[in-house]
Amino acid sequence: MLRVRDSMSREVVTLEPGASAAEAWSLCQERGIRHIPIVEEGRLVGLVSDRDLRDVRGGGEDKETDSPRWVRVGEIMTRQIVTIHPLDTIEHAAREIYDRKINCLPVVADGELVGIITSSDMMRTLIEMVGAHGVGTWVEVEVPNEPGQLANLTDVVRDRQVNIASVFLGPSERENSRLIVLRLETTNPSGIVETLKDAGYNVTTVESSTASVQSPYEEQS
Repeated sequence: MLRVRDSMSREVVTLEPGASAAEAWSLCQERGIRHIPIVEEGRLVGLVSDRDLRDVRGGGEDKETDSPRWVRVGEIMTRQIVTIHPLDTIEHAAREIYDRKINCLPVVADGELVGIITSSDMMRTLIEMVGAHGVGTWVEVEVPNEPGQLANLTDVVRDRQVNIASVFLGPSERENSRLIVLRLETTNPSGIVETLKDAGYNVTTVESSTASVQSPYEEQS
C-alpha cells in the first residue's frame, strides 16, 4: 500500500515568519514552487502560497518593485493548516486535498515538518500507478458480475505473453455485468483482442498510447 512518505517531497523550502514577502516571492520564482511552509523554532506555524504573494504584489509584473519588502510572511500566511502524517495512505491524502479544495498538505511527524505533498505529486503518483508514463494500450472488457472473471481474463493475457501494467474495475450499464479495464504493455493489441473475443468476451474499448508521458511536476509545487 502506498503511503504519503512514498510520494512526498522531502527537501522542503521553508521560511520563518519574519521573512519578507519579497523573499518568499523570489523563492517561488527561482524554485518553481507554489507553497512555502513557515516554521518557527523547527515547528510548522503557517503556510504561504504564491496566490497570497500575488495579492500582496497587487497583480503587477515588476517583481522587483511590486513586492512590498516591509510585509512579513507571518502577516499573510495561513495559520489553520491541514497536515498529514507520512504513514497515512496516498488515498487519504488525495481525499483530503480533493474534499478540502486545497493544493498541498504539509507532512508532519512528531511535531516536525518532514515533507510536503501536493496535487502535482498526486497526479504523478496516479500516472505511475496506472502505468501511463510509457507506451501501452487500454483494453476495456465487459464481463459477467461473477467471481473468477478477473482471473480468467488475466489468464488469457498471460497466455499471449503480454505484461499487465494496471487493472481497474468498474460498473457496467448492463445489469449483472461489470467492466474490467487493463493497461497492457503493448501498442499492438490486435492479437489479444481477437483472443478475448474468441473466448467469448465483449471488448468494448481499445485505445493505444504511442508516446511516453513525461511528468513536468516540480518537487514542491
